[in-house]
Amino acid sequence: MRKGVIAAVLAALMVQAGVARAGLLDYVGECVPFARAASGIQIFGDAWTWWDQAEGRYARGFQPKAGAVIVFSRTARLPRGHVAVVSRVVEPRVVMVTHANWSRLGGERGHAERDVTLTDVSADNDWSAVKVWYRDNDGLGSSVYPIQGFIYGKPADPRVPPARPSPELSGAAPDYVGALLDAYR
Repeated sequence: MRKGVIAAVLAALMVQAGVARAGLLDYVGECVPFARAASGIQIFGDAWTWWDQAEGRYARGFQPKAGAVIVFSRTARLPRGHVAVVSRVVEPRVVMVTHANWSRLGGERGHAERDVTLTDVSADNDWSAVKVWYRDNDGLGSSVYPIQGFIYGKPADPRVPPARPSPELSGAAPDYVGALLDAYR
């Protein structure tokens, strides 16, 4: 059992190192190692488990901030959940995220996408439900996804080092107007 745990940790570290070496946007794979590399938040395991794992380690909340990880709940469509990193806050109900393994690029999943529109569609404006821009539709997808909240890079535990988001998290000139048009079409 112990050898299996050590092997899993080493494999995860090698994947994360591969993300860093190749460049954030060259990544192809699952959302979790990508979000860890992009945000600097050191949580492991399926995406849906991040919210509970962050308790007592990192600050958590319900307002988007650049560099925060947004945690999608586990659902039938997302059995392992999903995590994405907020790259820009456009307005109170619209953000841009950088994430991996959402849209198909070149016919395959896993690719990284930067500054993707995500909008709060919750009835109470509390970021408990979102829609995500989906490249295959060239616009916001029709699905609504429940959200657990945001994990911020500020440690809640003084023994945990602060997260350092990747400088590649956002582009130099993101399309704010396009993000707003996507959100309010």
